[in-house]
Amino acid sequence: MASNIIVEQQFSHKYTVTVVKAENVTKGALGDLLDTPDPYVELFIPTAPESRKKTKHIDNNINPKWDETFHFILDPNQQNVLELTLMDANYVMDETLGTASFDITKLKVGQTKMETFLIGKATKIYLEMSLEICTNLDLRFSLALCGKEKQFRQTRSERVMLGIKKLLDMEKPRFLPSSPEEVPVIAIAGSGGGFRAMVGFSGVMKALYESGVLDCATYVAGLSGSTWYMSTLYSHPDFPNKGPDVINNELMKRVSSNPLRLLLPQHITNYIQALWTKKAAGQPVTFTDIFGMLIGETLLPARMHIKLSDIQDKINQAQSPLPLFTCLHVKPDVSELMFADWVEFSPYEIGMAKYGTFMTPDLFGSKFFMGTAVKKYEENPLHFLMGVWGSAFSILFNRVLGVKDTAGGSTMEEELENIKPQHIVGEDSLDNDDEPRKAGTENQEAEEDYNRTAQASWVQRMFTSLFSESSLFNTREGRAGKVHNFMLGLNLNTSMPFSPLTDLPYHAPPPEEEVDAVTDPDEFDRIYEPLDVKSKKIHVVDSGLTYNLPYPLILRPQRGVDLIISFDFSARPSDSSPPFKELLLAEKWARMNKLPFPKIDPKVFDREGLKECYVFKPRKGEKNCPTVIHFVLVNINFRQFKAPGVPRETEKDKDVADFDIFDDPETPFSTFNFQYSNEAFTRLHDLMEFNTLNNLEVIKEAIKDCIVSRKENPSGRSRPLSLAIPKKKFLKRDCSSESFTHLGNDHQ
Repeated sequence: MASNIIVEQQFSHKYTVTVVKAENVTKGALGDLLDTPDPYVELFIPTAPESRKKTKHIDNNINPKWDETFHFILDPNQQNVLELTLMDANYVMDETLGTASFDITKLKVGQTKMETFLIGKATKIYLEMSLEICTNLDLRFSLALCGKEKQFRQTRSERVMLGIKKLLDMEKPRFLPSSPEEVPVIAIAGSGGGFRAMVGFSGVMKALYESGVLDCATYVAGLSGSTWYMSTLYSHPDFPNKGPDVINNELMKRVSSNPLRLLLPQHITNYIQALWTKKAAGQPVTFTDIFGMLIGETLLPARMHIKLSDIQDKINQAQSPLPLFTCLHVKPDVSELMFADWVEFSPYEIGMAKYGTFMTPDLFGSKFFMGTAVKKYEENPLHFLMGVWGSAFSILFNRVLGVKDTAGGSTMEEELENIKPQHIVGEDSLDNDDEPRKAGTENQEAEEDYNRTAQASWVQRMFTSLFSESSLFNTREGRAGKVHNFMLGLNLNTSMPFSPLTDLPYHAPPPEEEVDAVTDPDEFDRIYEPLDVKSKKIHVVDSGLTYNLPYPLILRPQRGVDLIISFDFSARPSDSSPPFKELLLAEKWARMNKLPFPKIDPKVFDREGLKECYVFKPRKGEKNCPTVIHFVLVNINFRQFKAPGVPRETEKDKDVADFDIFDDPETPFSTFNFQYSNEAFTRLHDLMEFNTLNNLEVIKEAIKDCIVSRKENPSGRSRPLSLAIPKKKFLKRDCSSESFTHLGNDHQ
């Protein structure tokens, strides 16, 4: 049985210090003759985050009055000592005039005290101090869904009930919900896979929107490339009033040119400035920040200011499914396939269900200590999160460039030196066959080629300069996303065996049916380990580096999902390869976390062959287990039909649909391809739109089954919503696994 992780909420103390005044500030007899001091006071508490504060200096004053107030967050279990230093401000180097200290443990909670400190023989400094318990924490400690999501679900269930009745028009009453309790919770899930996943998911969402299935869904969950499409869709000013059709056409134009053109100097000045500003404010900066800017400028150039919390406007009346995004917290020294904590993002909250710690989106990246934000920053823009969610590509940037990876992995500096003109402006721009070459232009072309190479070198120098202080930038680890650890200072305990579902009527399958031989037996081996609460910063990376489906978001028992319609755009060795690798990993992860999941039988491939989608249902008597409809990326019926039931008749129509995905030697749909021609975009988009619509009856039948199940067991799915945790000790469930050792694995 999994070892439970317990977060013991120990309230921190807020220590408030007002530096009131000083009297008889002196530099000594000789010093006072030469200059009147310009005093200021420094406060330092080694055990506190944001441990150093100082007053302004006051010119030429031996009896200064500051009346400046400062706040420190303290762990009451530490020996907290205030170190006070009186300083004299000078043009060249400030001078220390004297020091004193105060044992804060002597101050009682609720007490306000004026304390006088003697510096030397004559100078006195007056501080007013108080100590109080921090009760209004910035982290929410609970396994339960937040209040806004609960309210969303309630409103959404009414809309979904209408959507289902419209979708299942003319069906018998037993297949239609008659009350919100009979409305199934349906989740749409999109995998990673770079632009291939993004483009494929655009076709899926168009089909779901226009068929009415999207009106029946409560959640849309995405990972890596799918999150890029979700971000594009949900940030669009016209969505959901306008559907994906118009938005997808805009997207097609944007991905027709290579994002690496944005690395040219005329584009990158603003990026460099933004990174310097972020770094100067005390936030970590890695190559993921730059990659996020490239993705943002490519996909939502007019919306670079948009933030995740802004998307609340798209769901404030539950008019759209709630979007869920994900990344992983990983440990740099542990394989990503063995350890990772899944981090979930919604417009309402960001956090880790494994520990039951959540915050509002505006606080992600802030400095925390014991659940309190001790330094808040402006909310990260959506494009930064897009970089984190798809950070496999910043970590493996040389693969994006088409540069062969070396055994040890090239440094970022080396990779930037390998940005050639064709990487930046595209080969079509360098060799335009539409314009005949003029005689005698070889020197001119050579000069232009030199200039482009020089521009690329300029980019490399700027990046190297920006990150010169950190050797980590030259490692793959240094290119992963990095943020301040929002669980810093919390107390974790892993001694109690516990499953979050032990009080639910779910029975795990017998041991012999456990999924333990999917691939490597070491996979997820360390998922029960806790996060390091002493680490000041944590790494956050692309979830696809452990497995490529966002199931942990949907499988949270509090969400009580009945039906998962998942779309897997993961790479396979060939078009004819079995498509269950990621799904089997999801099943193994669910079993290890004691979460209900339908049995995935890989032999279905031998029995039924390659299909557009497969249905996996709960076994008889298996409660609280979702049904999974698993769509895979295949081109089968699309070759013969341009729409469901409408055959292709002309040779042109047949040629358009006659293409391979993974077997095409030109690899137009490669995971690391970031430029899609209009033809490639249309083919992939239309293929997935067709595959979705071609299996609309499969989706309808699954929805009907879920409604019948709800009618027969009306209370079966209501209970997980109230899975809260005790007030003092917070019981956590465990999540997924990974880090940086296996970043070369391309199973996106």
